[in-house]
Amino acid sequence: MSSRRFPLAQALRLQGPSVIWFKPALSVVVSAAPPNLLLLTLGRLDLALYTMAGSLCALYAHQRPYAARARVLTWVVLGMTAGLAVALLTSALTPGPVVLVLVGALLAAAQKTVCEATRVGPPGNVVVTFISSAALFVPQTLGQVPAHLGLALAAGAWAWLVCMAPGALRPHGPERRAVAAALHAAADLAAEGHTPAHTALHTAWGVLRSPGTRPDPTRRALEHLLLSAETADAGPGQLRAWAQALRGTGPVPHARASDSADVHPRPARVPLRHLAPMATRTALGCALAGLAALSLGVGRPYWALVTAASLFQANITLTWSRGVQRVVGNLLGVLVFAALTPLTHLHPAVLVLCCLACSFGAEALIARNYWLGTVCVTPMALLITEFTRLQDPGPLITQRVLDTLVGALAGFAAAVMVTNRRAGDRVDDALTAVEDARAHTERLLAHPASQAMPTARRNLAAALTDLRATADAAQGEWWQRPFPAERLALAERTGHRTLAAAVRHRGVAPLKQD
Repeated sequence: MSSRRFPLAQALRLQGPSVIWFKPALSVVVSAAPPNLLLLTLGRLDLALYTMAGSLCALYAHQRPYAARARVLTWVVLGMTAGLAVALLTSALTPGPVVLVLVGALLAAAQKTVCEATRVGPPGNVVVTFISSAALFVPQTLGQVPAHLGLALAAGAWAWLVCMAPGALRPHGPERRAVAAALHAAADLAAEGHTPAHTALHTAWGVLRSPGTRPDPTRRALEHLLLSAETADAGPGQLRAWAQALRGTGPVPHARASDSADVHPRPARVPLRHLAPMATRTALGCALAGLAALSLGVGRPYWALVTAASLFQANITLTWSRGVQRVVGNLLGVLVFAALTPLTHLHPAVLVLCCLACSFGAEALIARNYWLGTVCVTPMALLITEFTRLQDPGPLITQRVLDTLVGALAGFAAAVMVTNRRAGDRVDDALTAVEDARAHTERLLAHPASQAMPTARRNLAAALTDLRATADAAQGEWWQRPFPAERLALAERTGHRTLAAAVRHRGVAPLKQD
């Protein structure tokens, strides 16, 4: 094993805010406020965990077109409710905390696998795991389970409506934003004399061709803008002007595209066999974290379990970074909770409002860096525990800090112990896909009039994008077989050369495979 560097500064560096940061932030507040305020009026804030399960579904799918968003949100609500059902039934039937921890670890692994396989997007499995893990340790009877699940479904239905409501005013908003971002990226590269921004264009195509969407005049016009950017038919100034025109609800600019947009590869699901190491790491790390917390006498071992579940990323290097971010964010977050406690203990209404403010802050800041969002997530989670009854903040803070450290250490230990040798297999598969796509494109370049060229070009761009992501993930793993660095460099060099020629749509002599 070669020496590894884990730079702290890079893990904590802030990024620019997300273009749509306010959408999930406002959505979760609007989704959570009515149920929480209703429970406050009825004097039943102890039921807020179940309504929050549904309300937090509003965090998902904001980058997707509304037709695709409706499908994804439906599955998120059902998945959240299913995890909650398993947790509540286990709580009602199982007397021992060790069994609860083990069930929580298996649930976390299943939720991580499903979220990665389906590419559901942020916030991924962490929110679902937080709800199901917390519910495991809530005293429950079998007779209470149906009503509690009903609360979650009702709040989830309201969250679904909240997230779909903007579509009435701007039905193609997500598609317009994705295409505008691709046009800006293409303009920046074109101004520097480079080939089109194939990664950004590929992302925009993925949004336009999301499952469940149907062709319409607006979507076709957006596709023509992407085609013009792909084929370098427009200069940087024109691309930026088109991107600016996509803001708001005005008509989509007209672009005369020389290619057909009939076929474009859609993002594929990740094969389950590639996710086996991730699932194993999650199950082992969460089990170790929960059991260690129990052995230390911590009253809420699910905090350690959720901390471990939040760590696991594409490779060990990224897992280390996430661990640093989680610990820093949690430690600062408990200080925020300590500062809020004098206010929240004044009246239950203040408690609810502070919880809503923390949920807004979490989504507003988390795109800048995970640790910054966690500064708000931590007090929000602690405030939710006080919905049942107010507690002494000192022991609560101590337990949270201890659980954070235990969960981070156990999670990283599991990532180190469970090797991911399949990462090398994924690199080999991605290399083969690029080499095949390049060879096919070069054959078509010998016949410039071929109608198959647009599809071949996009397939090659998609393969190159996937290869770079797969290689980056594999290089952050430990204990790999020798990395095919020369083959990777050659595949990317020749692939991008062929792609550039395909954009210009003229022949290119195959590069010698040395």
